[in-house]
Amino acid sequence: MNNSITLPVSIVESKARERALLLLDEGTAHEILGPFDFFESPHLEAQNIVPQSDDGMVIMQGVIRGRRALVISIEGSFQGGGIGEVSGAKFAGALERAFASCEAGELIYPVIIYDTGGVRLQEANYGLLSIAEISSAIVALKKYVPVIGIIPGKVGSFGGMSLTAGLCSALIMTREGRLGMNGPEVVEQEAGIQELNAKQKPFIWKMIGGSMRYNAKLVDAVIEDDVVNYLDALEDLWANNSFKQRTTEYDAFLNMLNHLQFEQKISTDEAQEILSNRSELANAEATIADGKSKSRGRKWFDAITNNAQSISETPSVLVADALLNGEKARFIAVVPNSESKFYRARNGEFGLQEAWTVAKYVRQAIEEDKDSTNKRLIVPIVDVPGQAFGYHEELFGIYLACAASVEAYAVARQSGHPIVSCIVGKAISGAFLAHGMQGNRIISLDDPEVQVHVMSKKSAALVTMRTVEELDEFAKSVPSMAYDVRSFQTLGALQDLISGINADEPSEEQIQQVINCIASAKESIIQSGDITLANRIQSKIAIENGRKASIAVREKIVQQWN
Repeated sequence: MNNSITLPVSIVESKARERALLLLDEGTAHEILGPFDFFESPHLEAQNIVPQSDDGMVIMQGVIRGRRALVISIEGSFQGGGIGEVSGAKFAGALERAFASCEAGELIYPVIIYDTGGVRLQEANYGLLSIAEISSAIVALKKYVPVIGIIPGKVGSFGGMSLTAGLCSALIMTREGRLGMNGPEVVEQEAGIQELNAKQKPFIWKMIGGSMRYNAKLVDAVIEDDVVNYLDALEDLWANNSFKQRTTEYDAFLNMLNHLQFEQKISTDEAQEILSNRSELANAEATIADGKSKSRGRKWFDAITNNAQSISETPSVLVADALLNGEKARFIAVVPNSESKFYRARNGEFGLQEAWTVAKYVRQAIEEDKDSTNKRLIVPIVDVPGQAFGYHEELFGIYLACAASVEAYAVARQSGHPIVSCIVGKAISGAFLAHGMQGNRIISLDDPEVQVHVMSKKSAALVTMRTVEELDEFAKSVPSMAYDVRSFQTLGALQDLISGINADEPSEEQIQQVINCIASAKESIIQSGDITLANRIQSKIAIENGRKASIAVREKIVQQWN
């Protein structure tokens, strides 16, 4: 008589490498850029941080129940699972090779195990660049195979990496897992304890935990923490081959948002009910507001489009088709609206309405031009101080809204629309990822008020347990941590930095100079024929210094693939 009991094998309690090995069929795992390849961050020692020899990112090929698979597993215990240059290049580079395999007819099924707080703040803008490249690769891969994400627990999935989770074809979570764009501590730091008390742990899980996200129809499965349950869920998703395409639900989500009223905070139970029935809500009219608050984004939208009338029903998102040197282009800007009912998104922040509206009008351009051989240029005009930090934003899935915007831009670019992102003000964090970072080319005004970064200095200091003064000092030797656009230029991602422009009161000649720069960037895209983001690691600045580690990682992945 056999009295043995089979005990659960926990993914939550396992490390990243163990997680990958547990999912892959025994004897099939082949690790790419493992710890003995010693690809560690070149940016941490200067900040008195001991690097890790695999930079906290585990990449393995193998087989999962008969299917060739690529498992990407993030080590949450190293720097909070944050994405830096090397770890981000490993992630993006592996997905890019998987895409090349699929294009060649050799299908490989990606599985991503999330345990991450988002961008590694000690490498800041390297993380932003990497997450944009990861996002682009996920969108491209989904044409061939589903990309499935797993959020088991411990850390969860936050920051820019929550956007990549939102892009996945399907998501599997445990009740211990959490999924949100802004971590509770950061929301409390930015918006105050009245907005969200990060110490109320049971409430936080009820708000952004696996069970809530599943019951709200935002993820595909919630399972008990045993490896066989993850494998069964993966097999079920692959076999059914029916995925929700949530990032294209812009009409349903915008209608749902029009229904919301904020006389008092909406409870988690009420939000769950609203979200789960979002597609069945009656049509509601959008809230009317003048949306005339001044900003650089509005000024430059008006200047470049010659004061074209916006076609958007959302006052804080300006959209117009206008002629650029004689050819039609679509211009999109996010601007302040002091009357917005979403009180955390009144100063130009990228909120729920803004993200879903941008997704809608980029998708509209794709649909209108689908039969055209000459796809119109799309120009995101970037002046965004960051995403909206708020209780309702997290409750109603701002991570998914921003993912929808990311995907719309990526699909447009991959469909042949040239995208030239023009930075005229702030380009901060998830807002920049969702509105600007998917452009084939990025140009920027050379102006002290133009900033590119991951997070406000106060919040960055809180998360890294440094002072603001210490962060400023480290930025002198690690340019990716700096906020100024000239430091961002040293990373190699800018097509052009436009000097001699009065950003707040430009002359007609200066406006034309910027228009000519946009037109030149468009011509560069057309001549290259490239619909990827590869130019960011192919520029002279990137090759000589800015992205050396990113390039070396990708080269090594190619050598070790298969």
